[in-house]
Amino acid sequence: MTRRKLFREVSAEAGLLLIGIPVLLWTMIPIYHMFLFAISPKDAAFSGQLWPAHPTVRNFEIVFGQKHHFLYNFWLQMWNSLAISCATAVLTLMVASAAAFAISRLRMKGGRLVMNLALFTYFIPAAFLAVPMYKTMGMYGLLNNDWALILAMVTVASPYAIWILRQASDKLPVELDEAALIDGASPFQLFRMVYLPLMVPSLIAVGTYALLLAWNEYLYAFLLLSRETAITLPVALGNFLSADDSPWELLMTAGFIYALPPAAIYYAFRRYMSSGLTAGAVKG
Repeated sequence: MTRRKLFREVSAEAGLLLIGIPVLLWTMIPIYHMFLFAISPKDAAFSGQLWPAHPTVRNFEIVFGQKHHFLYNFWLQMWNSLAISCATAVLTLMVASAAAFAISRLRMKGGRLVMNLALFTYFIPAAFLAVPMYKTMGMYGLLNNDWALILAMVTVASPYAIWILRQASDKLPVELDEAALIDGASPFQLFRMVYLPLMVPSLIAVGTYALLLAWNEYLYAFLLLSRETAITLPVALGNFLSADDSPWELLMTAGFIYALPPAAIYYAFRRYMSSGLTAGAVKG
């Protein structure tokens, strides 16, 4: 290895470190402050110290035990978030995988045009679609029903999911389809026995994306669900801000707990997220 090449590699790594370290700190500092609030007594929450003088787990006990009037339905609301997120992921995968298969493998006429029109909806900010979505769900009697939020989230997630899966599907060898059809496989058997097994990394990535999208959603959840026992946890945590003397330490504790499941999901599927979501970055 020449000295010039070694210098270029060292310079590139140093440049990445100079960029990566500030980005890491910028990302982790808010999370660290959230954790500080969670382990601080109420009177020391805004002390500005890098570590509380008397750290406590009392806030976690209050949240886990639902011992505050803002937290009476904490676990039910957590369950609502989990159920809605999982249902959104499953339905998004069903819609997106079937659509991508029809567009990419069956070459349905007009399929790519439909997909591009669906992607065009992302030019409209989601906030602008909230009121029409509310009116639509009201017309079908779905307000204050979990299905209202599930269908709304599937609507938001599906265009991107279809695009990712279609691009990944285009890279699969056509010879596999031809061999299966010669052996007498029907389109459904081709979809189930050939297409889905080969698309597992992209399916996991897209499912994780849809799940996290629904897990973190606030605006649509706030508009479409209103009963205290039906709302998701992000909306419930927003109620903390309506109090004159908001218990910030409890809000940060509940938020910290709520952030743990998606962090665990992302960590578990991180290799699929990087490979699956970039599978369609460049057309094959």
